[in-house]
Amino acid sequence: MAEYKTPILIIGSGPAGYTAGIYAARAGLKPILVSGEQIGGQLTITTDVENFPGFPKPILGSELMQNMRLQAQNVGVEIVDDKISKVDFNQHPFRCISENNNLFLSESVIISTGASARWLGIPSEQKFLGFGVSGCATCDGFFYRNRDVAVVGGGNTAAEEALYLTNFANSVTLIHRRDSLRADQTMQKRLFSNPKIAIEWNSVVEEILGTENPLSVTGVKLKNVTTNQIKEIKIDGIFIAIGYHPNTEIFKGQIELDKDGYIKTLPDSCKTNIPGIFAAGDVKDSQFRQAIVAAGSGCIAALEAEKYLSKNKS
Repeated sequence: MAEYKTPILIIGSGPAGYTAGIYAARAGLKPILVSGEQIGGQLTITTDVENFPGFPKPILGSELMQNMRLQAQNVGVEIVDDKISKVDFNQHPFRCISENNNLFLSESVIISTGASARWLGIPSEQKFLGFGVSGCATCDGFFYRNRDVAVVGGGNTAAEEALYLTNFANSVTLIHRRDSLRADQTMQKRLFSNPKIAIEWNSVVEEILGTENPLSVTGVKLKNVTTNQIKEIKIDGIFIAIGYHPNTEIFKGQIELDKDGYIKTLPDSCKTNIPGIFAAGDVKDSQFRQAIVAAGSGCIAALEAEKYLSKNKS
């Protein structure tokens, strides 16, 4: 067990965490960043990023995150590849313990643990998870070359997954519970103009069908929410893209959360209800969930933490 002491502890390593680290390090605050379970966050499972300023050509999400990590290290951020599993914000300095039993003591904390994908919650989903059910087209799309797949969802994530899968699959069926998509207009135009993509409107997944030995997805049973009609379509794989939940489990009872589990912050601020604790990125943002927004809030959190530390010098 190692003990670390720092003016600023950053929990999480996506765009918000790395940006917070860069600004804190440039302010001479010698921050420590604990990377978490998914180093680089959700962007590492994204393919081409076309909307992050400063890149006239698309850049892979994983490459963008690696660049941010290297930049953070180059300006002086100490990165510890570990995961915080317990926090105590009731005493000062704040205490955080990791899965590797490392103790982190800090004068301030920036939480940037992001959000994780949601699942349908049906038994057949868990049964075939890894055997035809996936939450990551970037990770598993290659295995469905010239095969038929489905994507569940109606937002930008689902649209991106469906479009990406057309690079491999013979056909892609997008399953959405409503009669219109939530994806932005640019994504919708791409989706509707792609001949490989069909859409099952007003439909929910009742059951994922497949074989027992070996475990393998062969189809999906859908229910039309307006007519209650049941239909089956043949597919070889299904990708779940129905949104995210904030990674705030360890902060329950320690900090104020909203009804959906996102960390509450003051308007136009990253300040939480506890002085010295800040939140940045998707862990506090249930609306936008964009890399550039997360990076911006990481900057705000670092600047606010710097002001807090300056005012509270012992």
